[in-house]
Amino acid sequence: VKSVNITPWLVEDHFDTTVKMSTYLVAFIVSDFKSISKVTRHGVKISVYTVPDKINQADYALDAAVKLLDFYEDYFSVPYPLPKQGKSAIPDFQSGAMENWGLTTYRESALLYDPEKSSASSKLWITMIIAHELAHQWFGNLVTMEWWNDLWLNEGFAKFMEFVSVSVTHPELRVEDFFLRRCFDAMEVDALNSSHPISTPVEDPAQILEMFDDVSYEKGSCILNMLRDYLTADMFKAGLVQYLQKYSYRNTKNEDLWNSMTNICPTIGNDKNEQQGDGFCRRSQQSSSSAHWTEGETLDVRAMMDTWTLQKGFPLVTVTVRGKNVHLQQERYMKGVDSPSPTGYLWHIPLTYITSKSETVQKFLMTTKADVLILPEEVEWVKFNVDMNGYYIVHYEDDGWDRLIHLLKENHTAISSNDRASLVNNIFQLVSIKKLSISKAFDLTMYLKHERQIMPVLQGMNELIPIYRLMERRDMDGTETQLKEYIVGLFKDLIDQQSWSDEGSVSERLLRHSLLLFACRHGYQPCVDKAKGYFTEWQESNGTLSLPADVKTAVYAVGAQTSEGWHFLLSKYRLHLFSVERANIELALSLSGSKDKLQWLMDQGLHGDIVRTQDLPHIIVFVARNPSGCHLAWTFLKENWEKFVEKFELGSNSISAIVTGVTSRYSTRSELAQVKEFFSSLDEKSAQLRCVQQAVETIEDNIQWMDRNSEKVKTWLQNNHL
Repeated sequence: VKSVNITPWLVEDHFDTTVKMSTYLVAFIVSDFKSISKVTRHGVKISVYTVPDKINQADYALDAAVKLLDFYEDYFSVPYPLPKQGKSAIPDFQSGAMENWGLTTYRESALLYDPEKSSASSKLWITMIIAHELAHQWFGNLVTMEWWNDLWLNEGFAKFMEFVSVSVTHPELRVEDFFLRRCFDAMEVDALNSSHPISTPVEDPAQILEMFDDVSYEKGSCILNMLRDYLTADMFKAGLVQYLQKYSYRNTKNEDLWNSMTNICPTIGNDKNEQQGDGFCRRSQQSSSSAHWTEGETLDVRAMMDTWTLQKGFPLVTVTVRGKNVHLQQERYMKGVDSPSPTGYLWHIPLTYITSKSETVQKFLMTTKADVLILPEEVEWVKFNVDMNGYYIVHYEDDGWDRLIHLLKENHTAISSNDRASLVNNIFQLVSIKKLSISKAFDLTMYLKHERQIMPVLQGMNELIPIYRLMERRDMDGTETQLKEYIVGLFKDLIDQQSWSDEGSVSERLLRHSLLLFACRHGYQPCVDKAKGYFTEWQESNGTLSLPADVKTAVYAVGAQTSEGWHFLLSKYRLHLFSVERANIELALSLSGSKDKLQWLMDQGLHGDIVRTQDLPHIIVFVARNPSGCHLAWTFLKENWEKFVEKFELGSNSISAIVTGVTSRYSTRSELAQVKEFFSSLDEKSAQLRCVQQAVETIEDNIQWMDRNSEKVKTWLQNNHL
């Protein structure tokens, strides 16, 4: 409100009274930062604060924040309750960002954008983080979870609202192309026995920190997306508005949200209770089966969603087509060492499907272990979980997969790119639990030679490259080289089509970035030669040559392979003020084949002078993924565990990233024994961390996978003349 000079060296600041708020949302910053400001359409002053020499990188964040805050005020029909919203870029910051009410804090890389130097991925990332933190001003700040067991009410919603808001305020970013990746990431950890329900009891600080994970964030957002698809966007929004209006400045539990959603239309098919308008409340029959969603059925969102939030894991739906009858069965999908299928798990699954005869999305609520759908006519193929809006995977029995693989090879654009990406993902998940052979999954990947869309291409890479990485670390008599050549061959035409520029849509630019980095890292000679040429020119200009932002990572990765190039990159890293450029160089430096250089890099991250401590977890993981650095990273983890705990806290994302990142590609019994021995030697709280349990389970799964499939991959590659 005002500042009073008490002495020449002392100023007394007077503040206005805060709104009713949770104490974890209070923040003060003492700095000599500069700021720029604008006022939203609703009269809120938004400011971006940075260190003085980076204030010219604040414009994009300010403009994005103005658009997004206006969107949220309109969407939620609940005003932002404060007169101002500050956004501050902190030079060394462990979190990505923090939603302090009225003063959100960010890493510099999550807020600052340079139109001349920033990549497409940087622009997308910054916009999404700003959208996430602004969504928290309602979900988390205005309405706060009662206790940390329901953290997902904050984080799942903020993650989900990123996509809802940015798709409207920044349609050019095409965020819908990237939502699936979040759900695949969540399923990766949710498939393990060490996963946890979205809503789960927590009793100590380490357990609270562990809740800030992919289950709370990514799975939370995915089940909300599924619910919106089920209710329709309009009815889902009506439920949210009711929830926010009813519980403003209050604490809530899971059931408060579901009750608000249920109350949007108390009885389906009862005209006097229907809301006028589009969607769920105006329809009583959505299935081709006459047994479901009958007239007068009560909508019970809580009964449905409790099955998704109060039990861990997710369902596997098995589909068997017999003429016009489609037999459905659900069970929990779970990886594990010959573990029996867990019983007692049952979900209310909002199934969706299309067929060869109809592109119209049919909907069917499955609430029992087994059920039967009756189609109006026999079909060539059926595809369930349309666009993978549901948080479940699907297995097609008999010749169901063969028919879909044939469709992909003959006419892959007959289904959406998200549907194609989900088929790529699902088939490899089914191999992991012995429902399908690896040869069937590899048969499907052959269609990728003709794929041009970002999600299926990246998902193909995300399934195939980890298999190569597992094989690369073993003596496989050349099978790993054959596999690498197969993967490069699949995407060769697409790689060759890429221009080394920053042209195209955000999706096209992100795809280019991923393809060129992959090709150069895996020795595709045309890519390596082009990158070498760019790096030489850049080095000869002493770093003044402006390289296209989207190809820098590939160029630096190749340049760092020589000692001279590595040291030149390091010299630029020491000077560089631009956080995204520092991140590009960090990755390149960690790809060196020199163990001494890799060790030095990790040591510097620990010291925090040249390499910021906030970046240490990333660097350790980068080094661990380098064949020259995998053992170095494990030794570094063991020798510095106590320092990590002191710097990052038990249960934190940083600790989890280090543990899982270092061990995720282990696949031998010797490595498993080492990991178990080390963590069992620590204190009880360290040994019982969820990330440690996840690491052990993942290694066990890798061992089983390699035992079952490595020879089969070799045979498949040979049979396909590769």
